[in-house]
Amino acid sequence: MRQLGSILLEEGMLTEEQLLDAIDAQQQRGQSLGRTLVELGLISEGQLVRALASQVGMEFVELGDFPVEQSAVASVSAAVCRRHTALPIAMADGVLKVAMSNPGNVMALDDFRAMTGMQVVPVVAAHDDVLTAIDRYCRADSELEDLQGTLDDAEEVDLDSVGDVLEDDAPIVRFVNLLITQAIQDRASDIHIEPNEKDVRIRYRIDGVLKVMQKANKNVQNAVISRIKIMSDIDIAERRKPQDGRLSVTHQGRKIDLRVATLPTVWGEKVVMRVLDNTTAAMDLEDLGIRPRNYEIYERSFTKPYGMILVTGPTGSGKSTTLYATLNQVSKPEINVITVEDPVEYRVPGINQVQVNVKAGLTFAAALRSILRADPDVVLVGEIRDQETAQIAIEAALTGHLVLSTLHTNDAPSAITRLIEMDIEPFLVGSAIDCVVAQRLARRLCSKCKEEYEPTAAELARFDWPEGQPRPRLFRADGCSACSQTGYRGRIALHEIMPCTEEIERLAVARASSVEIARQAHQLGMESLLMDGWSKVLDGNTSVAELLRVVK
Repeated sequence: MRQLGSILLEEGMLTEEQLLDAIDAQQQRGQSLGRTLVELGLISEGQLVRALASQVGMEFVELGDFPVEQSAVASVSAAVCRRHTALPIAMADGVLKVAMSNPGNVMALDDFRAMTGMQVVPVVAAHDDVLTAIDRYCRADSELEDLQGTLDDAEEVDLDSVGDVLEDDAPIVRFVNLLITQAIQDRASDIHIEPNEKDVRIRYRIDGVLKVMQKANKNVQNAVISRIKIMSDIDIAERRKPQDGRLSVTHQGRKIDLRVATLPTVWGEKVVMRVLDNTTAAMDLEDLGIRPRNYEIYERSFTKPYGMILVTGPTGSGKSTTLYATLNQVSKPEINVITVEDPVEYRVPGINQVQVNVKAGLTFAAALRSILRADPDVVLVGEIRDQETAQIAIEAALTGHLVLSTLHTNDAPSAITRLIEMDIEPFLVGSAIDCVVAQRLARRLCSKCKEEYEPTAAELARFDWPEGQPRPRLFRADGCSACSQTGYRGRIALHEIMPCTEEIERLAVARASSVEIARQAHQLGMESLLMDGWSKVLDGNTSVAELLRVVK
């Protein structure tokens, strides 16, 4: 059997010097050479698996590029694939080819052989690639359709006897569980269950865009909604007014919370479930894609001991994520951080989080007053909605606290005028605000299928590209199995960061319009949302069409 080091040298993955350094490190750490190479960043996990496959004379497959046969996938149940972390990818002449990260798993091979009656040939693939492929091909869609057929044949569930709904193996329970599981696998941020006249429509919001996933028979409507209400600890008997709740599920070892809201409509109650993945709250500012110059400006603000930082933008533009990432940066054991939110979306250890409760009289303003008596260093106000909250937040920023909050405005300069319109004294606004961040989320181009092209002169004119200068090479969406044929996978943030300089402060005191403030900010070097997005188009992260969709 050939040595791993020799294979890596032959394949050009390593130099001799790198290999010798890795061998020294391996001896010091007392672990395998392959693991040492990965930890040192000399090779990737995929390259290691490829080399190990070559070492034992087995075929290695790159699952992202391999044309997986759906008939092969369908030959084995999704549960078995997930249990063994293995996926059938091709079948021919009584032979089933199975991709797995551990081809020595004899139990998996026996199970596949017993279920299909075929000869099983294992091939090697990276562990993460196998998991991704299982999520992509072993979707819950087919099982949902089977369940839907079962439910269509059943009579309408009587809401007065919801005991049937609580049985773990009941079709309704499995149907709801599959809806949630599939949403998490598809990276959906919201699940919409919408009653219509003759059916129930289920839509997922993926990368900011709603997509119809299922249409269920009308007779399952009440049972599905009741099941979700029971899971969320919501009153199932109350169907005339909106209600809110929260539920938790475990998906692949991760605990994921969902915020549930019901809304009475003419055809029944609509349910929206917001998927709250706590990994979002653990993000660093570096992960948000803030360009270096903008990051320097923002860092000067959030490292100050006092002042107000506002993050603005429409609903779903990532404002909360930016604030949580900022909190992660400033939060230390010697600092007292308190938040007041409605609702508390992400639970963050080491931070005191207060939930607004209007019925009990705990509004943003009331909570903020109490927080200021609790000796805070940093205060996060979920949203400034009214004059009272704005006034207290401004005064807190002026009395030695760092205040972080959000505001609904279209751009950064408009935040100044919005606060003044709320009857906050202009000189207080100018003195308290240190920085305003306007933000949007654009879909990120799929790295596997994005298509390079040369833009037209008309496209470039939109971004003031100098005439006569060589045209850049840009990318546009195409579509592949990795991105569900959308051409996009994931999102990237666009930023407009305006520091509140002396010039901006003077304009605020003079009650200048947002247009005048914007003009002054641009003269001082502020980069607009459009131009920040254009720089990310030039980097190949998003497309012109997507940029113009989110920034008008």
